[in-house]
Amino acid sequence: MQSPLRSAAANGPGGGATLIAALALTALLLLGQALFIVPAGKVAVITTLGKVTGAPRMPGLNVKAPFIQSVYPFDVRTQVRPEEFATLTKDLQVIEATATVKYAVRPSEAGRVYSTIASNDREIYPRIIQPSLLKALKSVFSQYELVTIASEWSDISSLVERTVAEELDKFDYVEVRGLDLTGLQIAEEYRAAIEQKQIAEQQLLRAQTEVKIAEQEALRYDTLNRSLDDQVLFKLFLDKWDGQTEVVPALPGTAGGMPPVIVGRRG
Repeated sequence: MQSPLRSAAANGPGGGATLIAALALTALLLLGQALFIVPAGKVAVITTLGKVTGAPRMPGLNVKAPFIQSVYPFDVRTQVRPEEFATLTKDLQVIEATATVKYAVRPSEAGRVYSTIASNDREIYPRIIQPSLLKALKSVFSQYELVTIASEWSDISSLVERTVAEELDKFDYVEVRGLDLTGLQIAEEYRAAIEQKQIAEQQLLRAQTEVKIAEQEALRYDTLNRSLDDQVLFKLFLDKWDGQTEVVPALPGTAGGMPPVIVGRRG
């Protein structure tokens, strides 16, 4: 049986205020646990008792079940990571360079990334991007000799980018948005060979261009010569005649016909 003193204390003004404060504090705690904000450029993976549930939440104000659901944000903006590497060429020469890859996590795949590979942003590059990047670099450079790599650096960079994108598309976790190869380092003795090859290629290109120009000139003169018969030459002469120079015209097609000959001027 409750004592009169305790009953009075519970029903008094102080007891009611304490209850209201406790209820308000509980409500605020539940509200704080239920509401969360996803910043711009990120998505949030929601887990219920440790299991990924639902689609990733988009930026803005979101709601979750208090205490039983947890939030794991993933950055879906473009990330830029430089990777210094060394690999062998087809002729077994070592080259060193830097591959700077630009990538972004696909927002719709953030839940699958969390479930199977990485629980946070820091683990995405070493577990997803880096292995595929190094595999692509080794695969591409092993197909070319050092001289070809140095002289066709831009084309090979594009090929590496396509190879990396194809490798990562197998898993569909991330999107490759660009790749740059810079800082190629090779042995000094091979630089001279590369320069000599480039000079030889330029000289060959120049010689081929001169041959084409000569062929075009020869074709033009041949066409001109075949079109200049006696009648055309006679017509060209008459067009240029000033009307004062004495000439002996020999009409085309006449016996012993010759082009007009200048013999002098009128006094």
